[in-house]
Amino acid sequence: MSINWYKYAAPSSFYFLAGKLIPFFTVLAVILLVAGLYIGFFVAPTDFQQGEAYRIIFIHVPAAWMSMFLYVVMAFWAGIGLAFNTRLSSMFATAIAPTGALFTFIALWTGAWWGKPMWGTWWVWDARLTSELILLFLYIGFMSLQAAIDDPRRADKAGAVIALVGVVNIPIIYFSVQWWNTLHQGASVSVMQSPKMATAMLVGMLVMVLAAWMYSIALILLRARNIILERESHTSWVAELKETTR
Repeated sequence: MSINWYKYAAPSSFYFLAGKLIPFFTVLAVILLVAGLYIGFFVAPTDFQQGEAYRIIFIHVPAAWMSMFLYVVMAFWAGIGLAFNTRLSSMFATAIAPTGALFTFIALWTGAWWGKPMWGTWWVWDARLTSELILLFLYIGFMSLQAAIDDPRRADKAGAVIALVGVVNIPIIYFSVQWWNTLHQGASVSVMQSPKMATAMLVGMLVMVLAAWMYSIALILLRARNIILERESHTSWVAELKETTR
């Protein structure tokens, strides 16, 4: 049976599809989060160099990965909306931004928490830390600019420009430990090399990454539905929906 995916490019169709998907991704997120935290904090062995303090990576690394990935996805949908004037694409970019900003904040906060026992300080103007902080400012700038412009279409276009320009910061974050002499340690997981950690550590981290993915999808879909209702409030299908839910 073929599925007409173009049908879901319309906000009215996507709204109901998202409503069906949210519970599925929410349940997956909870299951994976519990499993990942259990493996990371109770099953994975103690690191011989960093001791128990290393366990913060089970939160820090997934948050840092998602902060970068979600920005690229946000910029992609913002760019699609800018180029093709598609309403749902711009709505998606708007829905992604708060979740991306949340993960960026968590990455910075947990990084500071890890840095205190490892480096003896909460913060250093390290290349990776500084570029990750800039990423948080880019998210905030995107959301603030959209909130400052009353016309949603103009707000989408202005936000798309910031999002697309800010993409240049993503490779800077990722390659900063290779390009400059930084305090931040190199990648422990790479597709080009074998893992530098015990199997239990790797499994715990990957499960937490999947949990972050599922959480992000569920939250973004939920926020997208709210944005659709707000922007499509003048349409007949929203009026009918409100009548049926009274």
